[in-house]
Amino acid sequence: MQTHFSLAQLAETAVQDADKILRTCVHCGFCTATCPTYLLLGDELDSPRGRIYLMKDMLENAEARAPTEAHVTHIDRCLTCLSCMTTCPSGVHYMHLVDQSRAHIEHHYRRPWADRLVRGILGKLMPNPTLFRLSLLAAQPARLALPLLRRFTGHGLVKRLVALLETARPPAARTPIDRPGLRKTAPGVTVLKRVALMSGCVQNSLRPDINEATVRLLTRLGVEVLVPPAACCGALNHHLGQEDAALTRVKANVAAWEKLLDDGCAAILITASGCGTTVKDYGHMLKDDPAWAARAARVAASAKDVSEILEHLDFPATKAAEPLRLAYHSACSMQHGQRLKTGPKALLEQAGFTVLDVPEGHICCGSAGTYSLLQPELSQQLRDRKLGNIALTQPQAVATGNIGCLTQLQAGLPVPIVHTVELLDWAYGGPRPAGV
Repeated sequence: MQTHFSLAQLAETAVQDADKILRTCVHCGFCTATCPTYLLLGDELDSPRGRIYLMKDMLENAEARAPTEAHVTHIDRCLTCLSCMTTCPSGVHYMHLVDQSRAHIEHHYRRPWADRLVRGILGKLMPNPTLFRLSLLAAQPARLALPLLRRFTGHGLVKRLVALLETARPPAARTPIDRPGLRKTAPGVTVLKRVALMSGCVQNSLRPDINEATVRLLTRLGVEVLVPPAACCGALNHHLGQEDAALTRVKANVAAWEKLLDDGCAAILITASGCGTTVKDYGHMLKDDPAWAARAARVAASAKDVSEILEHLDFPATKAAEPLRLAYHSACSMQHGQRLKTGPKALLEQAGFTVLDVPEGHICCGSAGTYSLLQPELSQQLRDRKLGNIALTQPQAVATGNIGCLTQLQAGLPVPIVHTVELLDWAYGGPRPAGV
């Protein structure tokens, strides 16, 4: 693709990055076949190729005009599922281009007040574990007003409030395991290595049992687990285009986690694949900051999904779990973002489960971080499509490695959906996961 940035624009590193990505695209259109929004809408501008044209136009003309409503509408509809990156034969790094474009929109486009309000609330509440937990508690009585609110969903703000309330679940009753300085080992088990578990923000409030299962399983296998206080990885702010807030969180995490690496931790362990994709990109996010670039790259290189650690551990021969039929839902951030396609399934099969591939497994379920709240209609269509494909496998349970997918799908499934690590913990001596 030809580009026409001015020399003044190309003096900026961010523009140089965008120029390089844009020039990699050869207009082949392979990406349209795997783009969820293109499959739903059939609009070229809602495909990766169409959005690349829009982003090129927006960034090239940044000096002359602000982003238009058309730019913003179609870029907002992108799930950032990254299926296009898996499909692209030319290696176009769509993720970095769309992230840069979202930050540009945030700084140069005046959204309608209802959008600004909702996005501001999401950017403040969800990354803060305490505020998020309190907001979930406050939402429960407010859910009583849903029948009345649904009558007025023609208004943008009301539509988004309905989406917020419909997806708000009560926080877990248990206190999450994130006390400062917490170290976990199993009695009588020789410690082979040490890792730091990123307990996260949203998952820590909704499903602390995922981290509990992770700690139980790892410590039984000889891994000491350090659990620092809960902190957001920055992905939520980052994908909202709120780059200043995102980088503040990234730097705080780098400063905290490099101390854990200095303390002998072999990895920063992540149990939410959406977070893992972002943490593994810390080196890029801070590459232009001399004070942070090397430190961020070190943390990014040390970030591992829990399945990547488990693949290299010795499991006992005995298995306690029933050999259930599991539909494995591979989150987009797992298969497209981190390119981890076989490890989690292999671990489940090794544990004695029958693992079933979901038809159209490469297509997003519609969760995509805050997407289900900001684009509820498209999100629901993708959720229903995914639920239909899962049903075709006739599973006894569904396994996934991402809290966003788990939350998105659980209400519509007739069978339980649980995190992969909960099933592995059960298979090797831990408690049976709730609902299974």
